[in-house]
Amino acid sequence: MREPSSVGIEGNNNGVVSPPPPQALLERLKDYGQEDVFALWDELSHDEREYLVKDIESLDLSRIDRIIRCSLRSQGLPAAAIEPVPESSVSTVDERTHEERERWWKMGLKAISDGKLAVLLLSGGQGTRLGSSDPKGCFNIGLPSGKSLFHLQAERILCAQRLAAHATESSASSVQIHWYIMTSPFTDEATRKFFESHKFFGLEAEQVTFFQQGTIPCVSKDGRYIMETPYRVAKAPDGNGGVYSALKSTRLLEDMASKGIKYIDCYGVDNALVRVADPSFLGYFIDKGVAAAAKVVRKAYPQEKVGVFVRRGKGGPLTVVEYSELDPSLASAVNQGTGRLRFCWSNVCLHMFTLDFLNQVANSLEKDSIYHLAEKKIPSIHGYTMGLKLEQFVFDVFPYSPTTALFEILREEEFAPVKNANGSNYDTPDSAKLLVLRLHTRWVIAAGGFLTHSVPLYATGVEVSPLCSYAGENLEPICRGRTFHAPCEITF
Repeated sequence: MREPSSVGIEGNNNGVVSPPPPQALLERLKDYGQEDVFALWDELSHDEREYLVKDIESLDLSRIDRIIRCSLRSQGLPAAAIEPVPESSVSTVDERTHEERERWWKMGLKAISDGKLAVLLLSGGQGTRLGSSDPKGCFNIGLPSGKSLFHLQAERILCAQRLAAHATESSASSVQIHWYIMTSPFTDEATRKFFESHKFFGLEAEQVTFFQQGTIPCVSKDGRYIMETPYRVAKAPDGNGGVYSALKSTRLLEDMASKGIKYIDCYGVDNALVRVADPSFLGYFIDKGVAAAAKVVRKAYPQEKVGVFVRRGKGGPLTVVEYSELDPSLASAVNQGTGRLRFCWSNVCLHMFTLDFLNQVANSLEKDSIYHLAEKKIPSIHGYTMGLKLEQFVFDVFPYSPTTALFEILREEEFAPVKNANGSNYDTPDSAKLLVLRLHTRWVIAAGGFLTHSVPLYATGVEVSPLCSYAGENLEPICRGRTFHAPCEITF
């Protein structure tokens, strides 16, 4: 690579002398040891030089330098010992009484009716592993209705609004849940167009806000920017944990406050059974009076590739440890009394936060500037080269929470991940579709309906429109005494 000092002697345009790179910008880059981005300056065209300058000027160099230094320095430091989550921090399915369920449901509906809940969707990823270049939320998993993930989630919001209005005897038009959708530079335009072409799936356009997560330069192991081309720095999205800095930089936390929002339901797009704006979870969250909460499922087996909640340090905060970071002996450890795994509470990216906590944590994460480092093949001027992507995860906020509660859910009711293409061993559109159809079939039968089917029942079922029922309620008038031929969609 040519030294920056040699830049600007002679250009590539018929011997015309090249103007040097902007001196002030070059000096700033030298301050952070990143002056090599101008190494090929004299080989660039006029337009390429302009592009490179704008690319560098768009970066917050001091912030990125702080992130790189703090993240590299934190790698390899010994982590505090972990302990199992205290039983007092978890509401298990078996322990909940009918009275608690009813009370939480009503509390949640009242808060929704009062406009205190917003929904925050993490939707920055493309469906590459699904064999699609579209945003994941656009994906049709093959249900009888043909609805996309976005469509299903929008209709669950509509249903929650209607239930809240009915429970509080309010007009349907007066109850509105605002939906904040985080995209990435790779999904933003396509996501907006998809919503517009589907008329926001019945929602009002003004109750949906799109915003983009940030990107951050990819770096070599010694912290230098990797150049994707001679005039462009290689960048990658800053992880789904980038949602916190994005909410702060776009002033959307202030927007939430101005709308009277107190609680934020945060989830990932690739779950076909996600209960968006779940009144029960919201009511539980309010009742516990905590700053943060998460829905969890019991780990299926010791080697399952899921992160688990733990307590970090003696009496420390709850946090998530990724499966790759959990010692195999701890992963397999069981409680002598129950025979259950000691570290059993799996994180499935279904979280609830207070707005006050998000304001606090956005500042804390920015101050600490510690990102996870993922070694990946990075496109560069030398072909694909091994480098580091820096990213934060949505669960990185839990150690900052003074109080955290966990709410157990059943996999078969609320967790149908859509991550891999059909033909893979797990988390495919087909597996998610079957989970939806089987759950809804149980709802219909419980409501007095009957099914006929031309294929084995374990391979089919019925789909209940979210506009009919949020979680299996209010189906008797539609289903009792009726026979449905599976597969089909049940609507009003």
